[in-house]
Amino acid sequence: MKKILFYIIISFSFIACEDILVEKPKMIATETFYTSADEIEAAIIPIYYQLQRGLRKNYHNIPESMVDYLYARGSYLPVHRFQGLDITNINRLSDIWIRIYRAIRDANLVIQNAPKSEQATKEEIDRFVAEARFLRAFCYFQLARTWGAVPLRTEHNMIDLAVPREPVNNLYDFIIDDLLFAEINLPDIPKMMGRPIKISAKALLTEVYLTIGNWAGARSKSYDIINSQMFSLVPVSKSDDFYNIFGPKINGSSEEVWYLKYNQDYGSEFACMGHHPSYPYLNGRGHWGHYTDSVKNKVISEWDPNDLRKAFNLYHYNGYILGSSTTMFLKKFIDMETTNNYAATDNPFYRYADVLLFFAEADCRINNGPTNDGVEKLNMVRRRAYGFNPNDPSPVDYVATDYDEDSFIDLVLKERGYETFYEGKRYFDLKRVGKFAEIIKDVHGVDINPSILLYAIPNHEIEYNEAIDETDQNPGY
Repeated sequence: MKKILFYIIISFSFIACEDILVEKPKMIATETFYTSADEIEAAIIPIYYQLQRGLRKNYHNIPESMVDYLYARGSYLPVHRFQGLDITNINRLSDIWIRIYRAIRDANLVIQNAPKSEQATKEEIDRFVAEARFLRAFCYFQLARTWGAVPLRTEHNMIDLAVPREPVNNLYDFIIDDLLFAEINLPDIPKMMGRPIKISAKALLTEVYLTIGNWAGARSKSYDIINSQMFSLVPVSKSDDFYNIFGPKINGSSEEVWYLKYNQDYGSEFACMGHHPSYPYLNGRGHWGHYTDSVKNKVISEWDPNDLRKAFNLYHYNGYILGSSTTMFLKKFIDMETTNNYAATDNPFYRYADVLLFFAEADCRINNGPTNDGVEKLNMVRRRAYGFNPNDPSPVDYVATDYDEDSFIDLVLKERGYETFYEGKRYFDLKRVGKFAEIIKDVHGVDINPSILLYAIPNHEIEYNEAIDETDQNPGY
């Protein structure tokens, strides 16, 4: 069984009080607790616990209900209409908001108190603070790209109830500052899988830079990762070889940059949404909330069957009561041994394939068109998808002279859609490149309501945060 980060060490210290707004009881023991390196490390663990809880289900379920290659059913169907979020899904997102801010709270406590330790060395303190700041930056990145302007709670104001929404530009400045510190002070290799290292900070910085249009920064950070030669694409010769990356018993591979870790004792609930209960991929516990169609869906019908990622990601189930012989479910994330709704599959936020595709995009943007270097990075991912050696020329290679800037960005977006299929990344990619409305119209024939480009600020935040009122709500809610 995978040895991963869990909340067991000191979770009992942090879950007795469930109200995120009550900060002072959490701080009773801080003056004496952060004495040694072991105690500081123990204080890091609850950050992961909150992220594991908050991001194991609806953080992916809701955006994956708003993508081109899938359909949603049941209580997620209103989201798939692309007209805004209904109250059921707004409430689901409220739980994510709470969990992320709890993770931020726990990170703030480490950042504030670790430097007071008299037994830990400066190197140990800097490393733990860097880890907390990486996780805090990760949290604020999720908040900024889903809710826009949000309250900025730091180690300096974390006990204040009244904190206004911070402008998005300021949030990104804060995120980048945290990540630059983390990039310098995190270790070169992880103490255990799931803990961030310098390269993890570079990967997150790359996506942040892409999001704000800093192409030079994105190219530089992604190139640093590639040039480190620490990672390589896992070789594939048949479709199920991709389980050497995504399988429930895999704990680390040559392309894992930073994952949120799970196992069978404490698993991810996202996998169940893509499976039919009559199939064994989740031991009969599929919720079949997401599905697609091999003929009706343009993305799927145009996906080359020789691309091994297609057979890896999709399977037919003819007995689906609302579907047909062309209905397909999703098998990237499986766990045939689970005894509940939770799979041992990790959440692959950053892997080497992401970095290569990030580089290809940033390199094209900064050069106003594709270069041989950028196309080569895209080809590495594509070759692997067809079973070829990623490092050698192949019959499926793209050629730089066939594309201009716009068409190559479209190509990268298409290949990234195949490569990160059902990883919860497509919604954010389509928004980031400004193609969301266009692609949804093309595939689903729907004119989106722009309100779905940001989530609703939770009612509890508006009710209890005196610096925010109804006029601060995002448009459409």
